[in-house]
Amino acid sequence: MIHRRIIIMAILISGLFLTSCGGKKRYAALQMQHQDLTERYQQSQMQLAESRTNVKNLEEQLAMERKNNASLREALQRLQGTLDMSINQNTQGNVNISKLVDEINASNRYIQHLVNTKNKSDSLNLVLTNNLTRSLSREELRDVDVKVLKGVVYISLSDNMLYRSGSYEISERAGETLSKIAKIIQDYREYDVLIEGNTDTDPISQKNIRNNWDLSVLRASSVVQALQNQYGVEPKRLTAGGRGEYNPVADNTTPDGKARNRRTQIIITPKLDQFMELIDKAPETSTEAEVPADTPEQQENTPVF
Repeated sequence: MIHRRIIIMAILISGLFLTSCGGKKRYAALQMQHQDLTERYQQSQMQLAESRTNVKNLEEQLAMERKNNASLREALQRLQGTLDMSINQNTQGNVNISKLVDEINASNRYIQHLVNTKNKSDSLNLVLTNNLTRSLSREELRDVDVKVLKGVVYISLSDNMLYRSGSYEISERAGETLSKIAKIIQDYREYDVLIEGNTDTDPISQKNIRNNWDLSVLRASSVVQALQNQYGVEPKRLTAGGRGEYNPVADNTTPDGKARNRRTQIIITPKLDQFMELIDKAPETSTEAEVPADTPEQQENTPVF
């Protein structure tokens, strides 16, 4: 009888033990599921922040384009006003209306050409920025800031990512990021590239570097040579420059401000000769069509191209 009771108690204890083990397993599974959901939530928050930044940049570009378009519309209205005034004064002078209309039409076509060229340039810059942003990882985006301002692409790289501490030699960590930037630069061969070094106000204390001017230029030169020698960017497209401590973007009295000021900017712009070609193509005002200037008001309204 006693032996049977012992057996029953052993069975009960075993059941309780198995039940306890099953509860621990379920609890562990729930913990893992909770951790997974937390990680997904954090990733979603990071993606949302990136999307908001992109939206803000696009809104700034849209506002700038609206302002530019308004200026162009005003120029067209002034030209149209000149034409209307000339037509009204046709009976008072020997104005060659046909010639004037041709000149105004030529000016209008030129203005439209400038608008189309600028829109094309802005579209390329936007595509360039989006391609670069998509190619960078979340970790790289912490040290890389990409902006488009007035048709120019600015890629700002922190010195912690690019260089060894207190040096102008490029770190191994920067290689992968520079290779992605170099690929974008190679895809847009009609653009020139300026590499600009910047420092904080702390003085440099190395024998072969005299001051922050030297350090900023040497760092820019290191990036230029890496783009040329390691990634095949044409050297004639590259320019290295340094601004020392004299182009700050933050307060140099705080560690965070100094960290933001210690940066290297890769500035991607359309080639200067493209703008010069547009200037050379501007229509010239004909001297054959003479508009009578009887009053100061008439002289003030005469278009200048």
